[in-house]
Amino acid sequence: MSSAWCGLALLAFLASPPGICAASWSLSVNDHDGLPYIARDGTPAVSSSYAFWGANWKWADQQTDFRIIGAYDYAVSGRNPTLNADLSARISRPGVGQLMWEFDLEARSTIADAIGGGVVFKFDLDAFAREMGEPELLPRGQGWSWGRQGQNRIVMRFDPPLASIHFERSHKSEIRALFYHQGVQAGKRRIKAVIEVSGDIRVEQTAGERFGPPDLQAWQADILDWRNSPVDLSFLNETEKPAGRRGFIRASGDMLVFDDGTPGRFWGTNLTAAALFGTPKDAVRQQARRLSQLGFNLVRLHHHDSAWVSPNIFGDDKAPTTLQPSPAMQEKLDWWIACLKDEGIYIWLDLHVQRHVKPADNIEYFPEIARGKASTELKGYNYVNDSLREAMKRFNEAYVGHVNRFTGKAYKDEPAIMAMLITNENDVTQHFGNALLPDKQVPRHNETFMRMAASFADKHQLPRDKVWRAWEHGPPKLFLNELERRFNTEMLAHLRALGVRVPIATTSSWGLNPLSSLPALTLGDIIDVHSYGAVEDIGRNPLHQSNLVSWMAAAHVSGKPLSVTEWNAGRFPAADRHGLPLYVAASAGMQGWDAMMQYAYSQIPLNSAGYPSNWHAYNDPGLLATMPAAALLYRRKHVREASSVYAFAPTAERLFGAAMSPATSVALRTAVDRGKLLVALPATRELAWLRQGAIPAGAHTLRDPAQALIPADATAVDSDNGELRRDWGNGVFTISTPFTRAATGWIGGKNLDLGDAHIRITTRNASIAVQSLDGEPIRTSRNILISLGARSLPETARGLPFRSEPVAGELSIGAAPGLALYALRTAGGKADRIAAPYVNGRYTIALGPSLKTYWLQLRP
Repeated sequence: MSSAWCGLALLAFLASPPGICAASWSLSVNDHDGLPYIARDGTPAVSSSYAFWGANWKWADQQTDFRIIGAYDYAVSGRNPTLNADLSARISRPGVGQLMWEFDLEARSTIADAIGGGVVFKFDLDAFAREMGEPELLPRGQGWSWGRQGQNRIVMRFDPPLASIHFERSHKSEIRALFYHQGVQAGKRRIKAVIEVSGDIRVEQTAGERFGPPDLQAWQADILDWRNSPVDLSFLNETEKPAGRRGFIRASGDMLVFDDGTPGRFWGTNLTAAALFGTPKDAVRQQARRLSQLGFNLVRLHHHDSAWVSPNIFGDDKAPTTLQPSPAMQEKLDWWIACLKDEGIYIWLDLHVQRHVKPADNIEYFPEIARGKASTELKGYNYVNDSLREAMKRFNEAYVGHVNRFTGKAYKDEPAIMAMLITNENDVTQHFGNALLPDKQVPRHNETFMRMAASFADKHQLPRDKVWRAWEHGPPKLFLNELERRFNTEMLAHLRALGVRVPIATTSSWGLNPLSSLPALTLGDIIDVHSYGAVEDIGRNPLHQSNLVSWMAAAHVSGKPLSVTEWNAGRFPAADRHGLPLYVAASAGMQGWDAMMQYAYSQIPLNSAGYPSNWHAYNDPGLLATMPAAALLYRRKHVREASSVYAFAPTAERLFGAAMSPATSVALRTAVDRGKLLVALPATRELAWLRQGAIPAGAHTLRDPAQALIPADATAVDSDNGELRRDWGNGVFTISTPFTRAATGWIGGKNLDLGDAHIRITTRNASIAVQSLDGEPIRTSRNILISLGARSLPETARGLPFRSEPVAGELSIGAAPGLALYALRTAGGKADRIAAPYVNGRYTIALGPSLKTYWLQLRP
């Protein structure tokens, strides 16, 4: 055993963020289901959620509707159809340092064989155990406590005592507090719960309270037409029609390049599930045109094989095998690809997402992973089961070899297909390695896993009793990367032998993967990452907190292109999602990333207005408010790539020895706002295939994850190119380039001077972007797009229309004379002219409810 794997606790300490003593702790109620949320400097320390199960651990979804009644006064109501029960709660602040929940439960029938359920509390002990210790259970089912006497401490008590409260599988990081246990008895119950905090922990308002009470009836309904685009950016795709005319895309160093030498830069979205198979043909063509008008030039086809989608690529759920696509369903994808290609839009093709294999697929040891079910997912098991890999290959052969009925080209020969992904969110280095452990009751899969672990240990003189422990850092992460490499090498070779020429990603960095998951991903041509944000992400202090952009940046391996096939807000409807496209696009431009894909445009058929969802951007005026602005900014390179490069170059001991990520490394977090961040992976003795990552000439090399690159008292940071400013102290992000002037966040009540644009509004949280459409600087442009954004909320949790908060105030734009202002509602449709006086070289625009739109245009 190498001495490098000793002292892991020390490495974890070195990787933890600084400033613990000065940390700011808070207790609040989450805006999703009204349960406790405890954070330090905005980073979740304790999160909670409802969890109920019927018989045999069948998930029983608890529906909730959360409402803000007044200051620290909230109400929750909801149904549990599986358990035939109602749950409601009233939440209040009875005293300083306290929050109280009064839960009313009513079960309409007795379900004796139900597992039960209640609230699950998850504690981030990796980050906070050193400061807070481990949580403890109070005696006689009364609740739990966390913290130290005389210091920061949290105590939650239930009255009457709970039916059951316990640590899940004896892990101190998860407590299950159950209202029902071993059956659900008919009748009504009331349970009171009180959280009391002491020390420096303060009780805070919810995000919804800070945004102010929504006035839905006064806000504009149906500000967005789901069939048409409010603006028309399809001119960005004119030179690409049909997609693929420049030849195949390829990876060249850290760039994507077409055969004709043109660099590739892609702003995209996802079409998923029923949107792929249930959208009528005429609507497919219409939506392909709308996607182009919105500024997209890339679409990822996702959840084509997922078992919860019916029909999917295999047909309906009665299909006997999953080795061959259904010809009828394949034709549905053919049509999407043909229509997108005609609009100059490229396609990202996933090969495996959530396919469920079946007995007729000839899977070895199928019963032990199916556990009595007719089909089962293969994630994790494919790394040790040869027959699963063969089943994946058989599908890949049929899929990439299929000739598109409408284009006449096989997918493998189609230059409009920009890249492929072997397997979605399926790694063993962090997520699915645990599925192969001795306690998971998969003996044949575990036998192979343990044999391979022992062989790896012996080959590299590592301890056999350590290497197989997938949940630990150190030697296990070396072995798991090797296990993943073995699969990647085999699948890549098979695809190349089939004739696939485009870049291939293996799987993605996702679900808060640490940097130790990156090595195996380098076998692919492109590193892919998924990242989801939270409300007020731009206001997170990088000295203490990560956000969605820092997680993207931490996956950018030196010498490899970076794609982000999924980005979005984590919960819906995030009140400030209107600014997310601008923040992501500007950050991606500064970092020099290659392909950005919002998740998702739709996962339902695009033949109606549908319903509100985090996965349906097509009908969401909140997210689409600035999506065209983001596309224009990113694709036209309005933000210059950073000139400063920060290369994070950990040793092998540090990379594999502790969970190093943006959550634990202030160096990673602070570098992203200042310049371009790269991760230079180290050559590693035990992984002969892992090459030392190149560090560009002139780059600032970072080796200490605890090294902050901004002052300890900083409240804002400017990018090295002077074009971006993230002011987390005020919760404001600004973009100031000759072609885009924009601000998002808590900009209400401030006087923002961005040069060509002066912003003075009263709406608390909003976005405003002023952009040149004709390639000239705003000052001399004859065609200027103005995008606005604020809260857009559905009238009910599942019901349309969206009601959109007007942006109120004044906008002044310095531009050429002779322009008129128009309100845009549909691309190419009638636009209403609006007064915009021109005085001293500036147009003054009054913003308010009368506009009834988020999109304006200054043009001759």
